[in-house]
Parts: sequence; structure tokens; C-alpha cells
Amino acid sequence: MKKIAIVNGVRTPFIKAWDAFDDIPAQGLGVLCVKELLKQTGLDGRLVDEVVLGCVGQPVEAANVARVVSLLAGIPQEKRACTVSRNCASGFESVIIAAEKIRCGSDEVVIAGGAESMSNMPMLFRKEAATLFRNLSKAKTLSEKFKILIRMRPRHFAPVSSLVLGLTDPVCGLAMGQTAEMLAKEFAISREEQDRFALESHRRAAAAKRKLHEETMDVFISSDRRGCVREDNGIRENQTLAALTNLKPIFEKKTGTVTAGNASQISDGACALLLMSEEKAKSLGCEVLGTLRDHLSVGLEPSRMGLGPALAISRILERNSLKLDDIDLFEINEAFAVQVLACLRALACPEFAKRNFSSGAPVGMIPREILNVNGGAIALGHPVGTSGARLILTCLKEMKRRSLKRGLVSACVGGGQGTALILERGS
Repeated sequence: MKKIAIVNGVRTPFIKAWDAFDDIPAQGLGVLCVKELLKQTGLDGRLVDEVVLGCVGQPVEAANVARVVSLLAGIPQEKRACTVSRNCASGFESVIIAAEKIRCGSDEVVIAGGAESMSNMPMLFRKEAATLFRNLSKAKTLSEKFKILIRMRPRHFAPVSSLVLGLTDPVCGLAMGQTAEMLAKEFAISREEQDRFALESHRRAAAAKRKLHEETMDVFISSDRRGCVREDNGIRENQTLAALTNLKPIFEKKTGTVTAGNASQISDGACALLLMSEEKAKSLGCEVLGTLRDHLSVGLEPSRMGLGPALAISRILERNSLKLDDIDLFEINEAFAVQVLACLRALACPEFAKRNFSSGAPVGMIPREILNVNGGAIALGHPVGTSGARLILTCLKEMKRRSLKRGLVSACVGGGQGTALILERGS
């Protein structure tokens, strides 16, 4: 099989929703990233065969956001582009699709990644209200308009948040935070454990600010170029356990453990990665950041979606005849502190392994010192369609710094899935 090279990548800073990127739609963030990637790599846009981007909340004004990004970034119109969604693993899925297209020979050079503006997820009107508004716009006489107007009630003017709908599973009916609360009970994970995990995420991210800036680009948010965003703004350098302890649970007000402090942040951001075969990279004289060895996705019960990484990691290691000790660096998306902690326990639990792993044996405990070493989504943020690409970029950059051979990135997926990818450097 062709080895798939990830030549380089870049991302915008991840910015808390309704903050500095509030006025930049997903396609705008994507254009910034793709342009910067082409600039940093020196690649002629005419060599790009396709752009594949993950985006969960696609803007209605930019259907197939990847195509819009591709054209506005200056890639020729005869090239192709598609947008993909696997919820929180959409950024992974874009890379997987790009890799498979390169392997089968339909593409040689692909830009993959994600773009998400959670700030611009629209407010929606219920069907009843939308019907009244539509009929009102069609009414031709004052009498017809009046008859419709007198039927309208205050409830018709109360919009529904598409962001809230998107973070609620339509099959099991639970919000993502409620599925996290289920894992807290199932694995007996305390509020204090979750808060301590969140605190460590902020501490690691704060300590890694200089390193993280190696993967981010400067974003100018004013026409005079005076307003420049350089860093992820969700990192709390002075975060304390006491401050986290004082936060109230969101999803189970009286007995819950999941708070805004130990959950991932709602964020805006984009990421772009340049992929090609190793042979193509050599022919172009490109230095390769790393290669994609394998990828795997699994399905599971939607209400326990947070355990997706445990199942995916177990299966991908088994398929590649690898053990936990063969992995030098791990990145698991921090959807919730309890979700990552539950996966760590599940991977090491004999009883869980007997019920859920094909081998019937536990994988083992991932050492915390090689997991999310630069912090995670609790501190950095989680623009859902982008995070997978960010995990790949962050992992490969750190593997390069440490001269490591093999890394593994994974994420849970709303709807009951999990995805894992094995990344490698060197021979």
C-alpha cells in the first residue's frame, strides 16, 4: 500500500465562540488556513487535486463549504472539493478520505482538514412558525396578511438554537453532556477527578503556548491589520482547582459532575493539512512531517458514545499487531474530562475487555505523561468539524520535537462512534 505523507499543516488559533472570530464564517476561516498552508509549503495551488474539509454546522450560504474555500483560496476551478461530516471526527474523516483517494490513484495531492464557526450556527424557527412566516410573505392583500398575523403567538417568535440541537443525539435523546454523566456513574468517576484532569489540561496548554504557536497562524481581524489573533484564547493560565470546584453542574443540576470547566469549550477555528503519497512528496522535494499508517472507526450505543476511543484504540492496535507500549504519544480529544477518564479505565479494565474487545484482554493503562501533553480541548477548544485535523497536526509536531516514531490520535463521536488513526515518523 502507498504510504500517505502528511507534508505539513497549519491552523487558526481556536477562539471561544462569540468572541474574536464571531464575524468570520466557517468558509472564511477555511480560506485563511488553506492560503497560509500553500504559502508555508510553497506549493502551487494548481497541483492540488482536491480539497476535503470537515464541517458539522455547514453555513447555509456556503453549501459544500470545502468548494467555496477551495475557490476563494485561489485553487483552480477545475479542481474538486467536498465537505464531510462524522460529527466530532469530521477532521479525521477528511484526512481518511484524502488518504484513500491517494491510495487508489484518483488523487495525488489533497488538502484535508476542517472549518467550523460555532458562533454562526443559526437560530431556527419551529415548523409551525416557519409556515406562518412563509404564508405571510405570500399573502397579497392586507386582509390575508391580517388573518395570518392574528394567528401568531409569542411562541412563534422564540427561535431554537441549532447548536443545542446539534449537541443532542436524536436517537437516544440525550445531550452530549448527559452521555458524559452516564459514564461518570458507570465508571465511578468523581467530580474531583474530572476537575483535576481539566486543571492539568489548562496547565499543560499554558506551558505549551510557544510550541502551539508553531502550528497556528496569525489572523488579522481588522482591515488595517492592527487587530491580530495569535493564540488560542481558551487557555486559563491561572486556573485553580478551587475555581473549578465552584462551578455548578450543567446537565444534572443536583447530582451531576459535568460542568463548563471540565468540558470542552465551544470554539471557532480551522485547520488544513497537505497530503500526498511519499513518492509524490519526494518528487516535489517536500520534507514530510509524518505518515498515516492506519485508520479505523467503530460504532457503539449512542448513549455511551464517549467510549468510542477505547473501542477504536483496542481494534486498531490489534489489527496492526501493536501493543500499548509501541505507541510513543497519544492524543484523545477531550470532549469531556470524564469521557477521557472513562476511556482510560475501560482500556485497562479486564471486565470491560471481556465484554467489548475481540481479544477479550485489556489493552492497558495509557501513561498520562504521554497523553495530551500540550493540553486538550478543555483548554484549547473544540470546533467540532476541525478538531480531528488539529489532533493530527499537534501530535505530529510533538513527535518531531521529541524524535518519536509512532503516535495515536482518537476521538469519540456523537451518535455513538469512535475513530483512531496511527501516525508514524521515520522509517
